[in-house]
Amino acid sequence: MGATEEALQNLVNVNVVDAENPKNIKVSGTEDSVVNDKELGAKETPIKDKKDSIPGEVKEMLKSLASEWENVVDINALQVIPLKGAMTNEVFQIKWQTTAGESSRKVLLRTYGEGTGIFFDRDVETLSASDLRDPSISALIAAKLKEFHDLDMPGPKTVNLWDRLRNWLSEAKRLCSPEEAEAFHLDTMDKEISALENFLSDTHQRIGFCHNDLQYGNIMFDEESSSVTIIDYEYANYNPVAYDIANHFNEMAANYHTDTPHVLDFTKYPDLEERRRFAHAYLSSSGEQPSDTEEHVNKIDFDYKEYAKQRLQEYWSRKTCLLGSHEYSSHDNATKGSKH
Repeated sequence: MGATEEALQNLVNVNVVDAENPKNIKVSGTEDSVVNDKELGAKETPIKDKKDSIPGEVKEMLKSLASEWENVVDINALQVIPLKGAMTNEVFQIKWQTTAGESSRKVLLRTYGEGTGIFFDRDVETLSASDLRDPSISALIAAKLKEFHDLDMPGPKTVNLWDRLRNWLSEAKRLCSPEEAEAFHLDTMDKEISALENFLSDTHQRIGFCHNDLQYGNIMFDEESSSVTIIDYEYANYNPVAYDIANHFNEMAANYHTDTPHVLDFTKYPDLEERRRFAHAYLSSSGEQPSDTEEHVNKIDFDYKEYAKQRLQEYWSRKTCLLGSHEYSSHDNATKGSKH
């Protein structure tokens, strides 16, 4: 990351992705990732130019960044195109005309925090909750996720899932009242995590670089090229790829752009045929043969506890069917009669 780009990131807590130098991108201060030029393309919609809404210091930093590229015609002539946003950030494409004529120099700009709504235009959203179940889009997501999982990233290629769950559990115990801890069965969760780790960790488990948050707001879709781009890598690290896929399936029950974004509808969880179709597209994309078998913090109006409760209840309701009956769960008896 160059000095200008680093200064821009520190100024307003943004990420800048250079389309022509993708392997030198630092994402959220964690892992490096790859975004190619084709993926950065976005369908342009006639909208009001957003560059006047960008804070002056950010605009000057963007110009300074563009000045480092010899093929930019005019660093002052930047075009700002709002793209798909997630719950906690906004994403924009910044473009400059180049000496090549028809081509342009592009970066992705991601901003975080309170007050970023001035950047965002709902009319140009590209992917919605219902799009995840569109067979053609789902196949594109599956193929792109396989590509993501196959990335050879620096650092230890060890599973992070279980330690992260234990860290979150420790934080939940610290923050929850005794009544909330009892309602969420936090006293039995340690054993549940250990039991799942023992049950699911075996030599047949494929480990890959996982996104870990593949909800619809983190996937951009370009209709013109019929391609998808996976964005927002702050949770990305090595994990079982099956976990990443399963979490994506769970995200199909969510719609974060409603009056009740924390409410999940598990009737939208993909059925067996949809899951098989996704697995087929995932494996086929790589030639494998599938078997039959100024920094702000965003203050979000989102009921995280109710959301977590629904995810946990769905886990308990499906556990026996998926894993069979096991004596290790101390929760089974406690949750009999729970309403889902």
